[in-house]
Amino acid sequence: MTNPFFEPWQNAFGLPPFDLIEDHHFSEAFDRAFEEHRAEISAIALNPEPATFDNTIVALEHSGALLEKVSGVFFNLVGSDTNEQRQAIEMTVSAQWSNHDSDLFANTALFDRIESLHQQREHLPLDPDQRQLLATLHQSFVRGGAALTDLDKPRVKAINERLAQLETQFSQNVLKETNEFELILHTPDQTKGLPDSVLAAATKEAEARGHHGAFVFTISRSSITPFLQFAEDRSLREKIYRAYVQCGDNDNAANNRSALTEIANLRRDKAQILGFSSHAEYMLADRMAETPLRVHALLDEIWRPAQKKVNEEAEDLQQQILAEGQNFKLAPWDWWFYTEKVRAARFDLSEDDIKPYFHLPAVRDGAFSVANKLFGLTFNRVEEANLYHPDVEAYDVTAPNGDHVGLFLVDYFSRPSKRGGAWMSEFRGQSGAIRPIVVNCCNFQKSDPCLLGLDEVATLFHEFGHGLHGLMSQVRYPSQAGTNVKQDFVELPSQIMEHWALEPEVLKDYAKHVSTGQPISSTLIEKIQAANTFNQGFMTTEYLAASYLDLAWHESPQEETTHVDTLEQRTLDRIGLIDTVSPRYKSTYFQHIFAGDHYSAGYYSYIWAEVLDADGFQAFKEKGIFDPDTAHAFRTHILEKGGSAEPMTLYRAFRGRDPEVTALLNHRGLISE
Repeated sequence: MTNPFFEPWQNAFGLPPFDLIEDHHFSEAFDRAFEEHRAEISAIALNPEPATFDNTIVALEHSGALLEKVSGVFFNLVGSDTNEQRQAIEMTVSAQWSNHDSDLFANTALFDRIESLHQQREHLPLDPDQRQLLATLHQSFVRGGAALTDLDKPRVKAINERLAQLETQFSQNVLKETNEFELILHTPDQTKGLPDSVLAAATKEAEARGHHGAFVFTISRSSITPFLQFAEDRSLREKIYRAYVQCGDNDNAANNRSALTEIANLRRDKAQILGFSSHAEYMLADRMAETPLRVHALLDEIWRPAQKKVNEEAEDLQQQILAEGQNFKLAPWDWWFYTEKVRAARFDLSEDDIKPYFHLPAVRDGAFSVANKLFGLTFNRVEEANLYHPDVEAYDVTAPNGDHVGLFLVDYFSRPSKRGGAWMSEFRGQSGAIRPIVVNCCNFQKSDPCLLGLDEVATLFHEFGHGLHGLMSQVRYPSQAGTNVKQDFVELPSQIMEHWALEPEVLKDYAKHVSTGQPISSTLIEKIQAANTFNQGFMTTEYLAASYLDLAWHESPQEETTHVDTLEQRTLDRIGLIDTVSPRYKSTYFQHIFAGDHYSAGYYSYIWAEVLDADGFQAFKEKGIFDPDTAHAFRTHILEKGGSAEPMTLYRAFRGRDPEVTALLNHRGLISE
């Protein structure tokens, strides 16, 4: 059989022929793809004609088509539907890719052409997006080591190859640990307090794992969180909580301690070879924040009011414990449970009241409706699409004039072959007239009906915002398309979309009771709104603590990054984290920063972007949440532009001014309006 990657794809919308692709095709396809790309790069570098924007920069942009084709399928499947063979290929390909990139940046003839254009940039007849492309490409080569000496280039290449192996292993270890833990329950005493919807999901999980007649909970966030919220058995809450915070830190082959310390040290070594004092300085030089000092300043500004609020919340929970006749001290595994009790008492609101109104298909359609009202997009289900898993759905996205905008895939349910968390990715990005194929992946517990909590509703809208960023891209060059923007800007489109999820006007449209079909009542909406900032001290604190931990790993000298426990404790003591709250992620399962370098020294980017999204949503609140002019400005200046201009330039064009932090503090209830 011919390798499907070597043939044109005839499926509707350019979808990969998933039914024809077998795992053994990937290795052969990657080998040829790397070979073809090397030949294309060599032809560009050795072109006897003087360097021009077209024969060098544009030529590079359009090189590597087969590599993009293969990797677009492979890395999506590794994340959402992996197996042992794919994981083995991933280990090999990660090293190949690292070496391929190192060789690209070490190509002196190629860099000389880019450098010559960079030196002439003020005199070249380039459009703004072309100037941005030239600047970005030149910077990526310099950051990749193109300007290093012949002695240092091999050192960076060796570091990159080792990092690729370690980061892949870190991710695979977390998936293995997540899949291996099972809390198997059989008796009513063990499941006391758990709502029917939670038990239904646990039953399905048990059946999938071969434990018929039982209930199974895992350390996947969509499984552990409702258990911690509602399970009355305190010892079981402690058991599953400890399993979660010890992920990647057990006495087995999946222990991540040595891998993460080596990753941190190698990243520091590489940064110093490239002329930076730390990996944090190296990464932030290419972000909006620019320096670790500016990141710390923002985190500290939010940390202070968050600590006041989280201490008040802890005292409320302790009083609830005492009011029930208990005399134990609040512990981390108690926080979610007693938060639900205080929420119910203070706002007459519980998850049982809320979840029946947030049936997954209705929430999905609610997000589609928001996009329709803002941007005129229509999402039409593609019934016969050939997809990679039965859980996946496909939607043809069209503009008001009927033009095809892109194909949108949703893959919402958790399974053992999928990594944890939620994300947006692409099987194909936008470039000129080529429209994208975008996918949203989540890890909701599969049940019938699948009812979402408010955090999960926010997650769906969040990833949908990323999806719109990819779908609505309108740029000339593929490396500038969609989410190819600075890391601390990429969360603006996703996080601003969360604001619409709980707006009363939007809730009335999509939040209907799963059994009766009745729209959510104004009374219940008012309760949800009143409780909107409840527990924000905790939510903000656990997030910021993880952000400080990320920076500590990537700013500290080597003698401080040798022992995981010591670095964690020193960091948390320095910021004064209360002992009833843990960082959102501890080091051994902190995939954002150790399973790749994309978010390394960058976990702060969610709160940085929240300054933008909270401030930006105020523009909609001031003029109407579906105001056409504001929506048009957001579309044309943010969603369509991708990385074709500097982020702050785009934000100012949308908002008319720089962002202000006040809206964020108000939104989180950390200051009074």
